Amino acid sequence: MADTVLGASDALLAGLDPEQREVALAARGPVCVLAGAGAGKTRAITHRIAYAVCIGAVDPVHVLALTFTVRAAGELRGRLRQLAAGAGAGLGVAGVRATTFHSAALRQLSYFWPRVIGGRPPALIGTKAGLVREAAKLAQVRLDDAAGLADAAAEIEWAKTTQVRPDGYPQAAAAAGRSPAPRAGDMAAVYDAYERLRRQRHLIDFESVLELTAAIVAEDRAAADQVRDAFRHFVVDEYQDVNPLQKLLLDAWLGDRDDLCVVGDPHQTIYSFAGATPAYLTGFSAEFPAATVIRLVRDYRSTPQVVAVANRLSRSASPLVARRPPGPQPVLTAYADDSAEAAGVAVGVQALLGAGVPAREIAVLMRVNADTERFEQALTQAGVAYQVRGAERFYERPVVRQALLLLRGAARAASLADDADPLTQLPAAVAHVLTGIGLTAAPAGGSAAGRERWESLAAIAQLAADTHAAHPEATLADFAAELSQRAELGHAPAFDGVTLASMHAAKGLEWDAVLLPGLAEGLMPIVHARTPEAVAEERRLLYVAVTRARERLYLSWSAARTPGARQARQRSRFLDDMRL
Repeated sequence: MADTVLGASDALLAGLDPEQREVALAARGPVCVLAGAGAGKTRAITHRIAYAVCIGAVDPVHVLALTFTVRAAGELRGRLRQLAAGAGAGLGVAGVRATTFHSAALRQLSYFWPRVIGGRPPALIGTKAGLVREAAKLAQVRLDDAAGLADAAAEIEWAKTTQVRPDGYPQAAAAAGRSPAPRAGDMAAVYDAYERLRRQRHLIDFESVLELTAAIVAEDRAAADQVRDAFRHFVVDEYQDVNPLQKLLLDAWLGDRDDLCVVGDPHQTIYSFAGATPAYLTGFSAEFPAATVIRLVRDYRSTPQVVAVANRLSRSASPLVARRPPGPQPVLTAYADDSAEAAGVAVGVQALLGAGVPAREIAVLMRVNADTERFEQALTQAGVAYQVRGAERFYERPVVRQALLLLRGAARAASLADDADPLTQLPAAVAHVLTGIGLTAAPAGGSAAGRERWESLAAIAQLAADTHAAHPEATLADFAAELSQRAELGHAPAFDGVTLASMHAAKGLEWDAVLLPGLAEGLMPIVHARTPEAVAEERRLLYVAVTRARERLYLSWSAARTPGARQARQRSRFLDDMRL
């Protein structure tokens, strides 16, 4: 048995580079991993967990691995399952709980509320919009449009994550350089009314979930003992994105212990506007003087040419070291106006497709979502299929839920039918189901919602084709089970089209070819980035966008907004830093 465990532990370390191996060997905390873009941080931390379990340093059921998105949590769970399947020694890492801050907190709050507070737990509101609208009316503050409503909701979220109360909002907003649509006093009134309505109606929002869970653990000894007995070893991914409210909860969970491993990159802090701060990552050694600090700087994602641009942009004292073979030089193009730039991007995409780059491996990333429309029009005119990546989770879309339900039903019916044709190929069977709810050969014209519906169905159909190509024997039941597992892990199928997305939405993703238009002053950095801190965040955002590219990187800017207008724009100052 000892030889088996030794062999499994050695196997877990075998495929790691020296720095990743150092992470894995640091089986107990406190540990701080400073991981550059493309440096294999997920590989390092999952192997660390698996190695610690394998050598008996931790019990997997007592490990809580935290991240910020369902997709990232699903990736952690999927990697751990792969390690468990390949270990060959009964490795129990599948028992590790990998989840988001909000999911873990909501689970605890739902459990402890009847026991500690009493009565039924409050109902969770998925969006603040409706309640903010009511609060504005109650406070007699006019929010003119949907954008004003969204701005107010964002301000409330920022205030709650940074632990600012309504009466302290004006001063805190001024100190932070916030620029809400209403005046600060009006915003404070809306915030106060929102909180009063929320409490009166026994509602909680996502910030309240964290705050109330932290309060219960901090103030109720029995609850604290139960939580701290359940979770004894913590791993936090993307630690540069932690905000004060999440840190408050993490501290409550930890108590006086220090078995904490954090992973992050201060150069990828792009959510300061929402309250995130890299200070907890950069100050980890001050908080935990005995901490082990490890830097991952070997970039396995991007070519040396892309890495060189990223390094010049980040000005890091620990630059990335490219590990991939050389590739083409990044290309910078100047256009006369926005329309010419959009058309040029479409031509560039067509050239990439003609050179054999798959559409799903091409992305056009923009600073603001409002810029998407001009590239949608240009790609449509060029006959190029595309998808717009938004914030909504793929498996929460109504049409995807409907498709999953129908596919499961069709799979059950096929298994029960005596006359079912076992030779029916999977793509045809899936297409037959999806055609009934709107899948057509090509997207119909109409609304953005209609296009998204078609894209969702087309993505499922494409996944069926890919599954059949890899496993010709796969049945409809196999495919339905695969979709269910993907939904659990947050793995959306890849649509066979070019991706249009904001730079923020691209975080954590990568493509063979990335096009970055709109690199002009006023757009990058954005016009409202007036302070050195805000400009530094814009630099980090562009760094994130650049490091999404594996092989090909195209950058562009335009001198005017509309054709024929005076060409008064200047190219982004960051292009000078990148020596382009």
